[in-house]
Amino acid sequence: MNKLKQIIIEKIKKQGPIPFETYMDMALYYPGLGYYSSPDTVIGRSGDFYTSPHLHKIFGAMMGLQIEEMWRTMRESSDFNVVEMGAGAGYLCKDMLDHLNSRSVDQNVRSKEFFDSLNYIIIEKNPYFIEKQKALLSGFGEKVSWVSSLSELKSFRGCVISNELLDSFPVHIMLAEEMADRIKEIHVSLDGDKLIEITQDVSCSELTNYFKSNSIEIPPGYRTEINLKIRGWLEQVCAVMEEGFILTVDYGYTAEDYYSDERSKGTLLCFHRHQAVGDPYSNIGCQDITAHVNFSSLKKWGDDLGLRTIGYCPQGTYLVALGIDKVISELYENSPDYENEVRKIKGLILPQGLGESHKVMIQYKGAGSPELRGFSMRNQIRTL
Repeated sequence: MNKLKQIIIEKIKKQGPIPFETYMDMALYYPGLGYYSSPDTVIGRSGDFYTSPHLHKIFGAMMGLQIEEMWRTMRESSDFNVVEMGAGAGYLCKDMLDHLNSRSVDQNVRSKEFFDSLNYIIIEKNPYFIEKQKALLSGFGEKVSWVSSLSELKSFRGCVISNELLDSFPVHIMLAEEMADRIKEIHVSLDGDKLIEITQDVSCSELTNYFKSNSIEIPPGYRTEINLKIRGWLEQVCAVMEEGFILTVDYGYTAEDYYSDERSKGTLLCFHRHQAVGDPYSNIGCQDITAHVNFSSLKKWGDDLGLRTIGYCPQGTYLVALGIDKVISELYENSPDYENEVRKIKGLILPQGLGESHKVMIQYKGAGSPELRGFSMRNQIRTL
């Protein structure tokens, strides 16, 4: 039997049924055996799923330009920190720094000043990921550093990057009972050695309050997720970030879309070898488990902590407004492989790629309300 499955079974035998959130946390993060803690996990085309940096390095170039714009709005600090959580193989960091370094050499003094002021910090617990990242990023020397948690950071100014991070946080699964006007929570129990789902009372009052505070009503039989971990993550970020931005790129919806009738079964998905899997209790520790992000709750919790939401829109629109056409011309206009490069880049922009499914939200801690170029075409804050 799968070793991690055996550990989960033993936990349930000792403690009784566990909330799905606890199960998901173990399946993804159990030391040495969880999906994101295992030495065997591969992210990218040869693994179970890929993200925007795997599609094309221009995504990192565009994020670098966004970071430089943030630096300018923050009075061109001489010590600007970029903090990335969930960096995977490190491609986003490499592509950003490669592009910014080339700009500092080829273009103007201010770009060089920015690159010199930049410190890149990766938060990573998995030693196997750290080893791969260090090998990939060795050319940047001390400009890149590693810590294992946000709490290790001292107060800083800069930007926290969350690229497909929040969707990997463990979620509670909620179910509105068919015959009663009440909400139950999915727990994981046992039928022999088989993991099964049962419904029980909610494991914490925060779950009930979530529906009330967000004015969410779900009909009988409706199944959905609540991601409370996002709030705790925001609190941790705000505790160490003196001034700066939180840049979130992820797939998700507004609350209105998230809890619409067409999503009555929820958004939970698993990915194994680039195939969507409907069963979260198979391939334990060997498949990704994910749920879409409710961007309305991300905004609300940020507001409660004093963050200002600067913008929210689809990734494709954001990249076009940020000037991706100009960067394409600069990098590939004279390339013999121009058409192939553009074909791959379209996957970042077009609706049938990641252009519509993935959203970009930027929140700000500090004085004033900066305007950022990426939201100049289409800012959908009012839909949140």
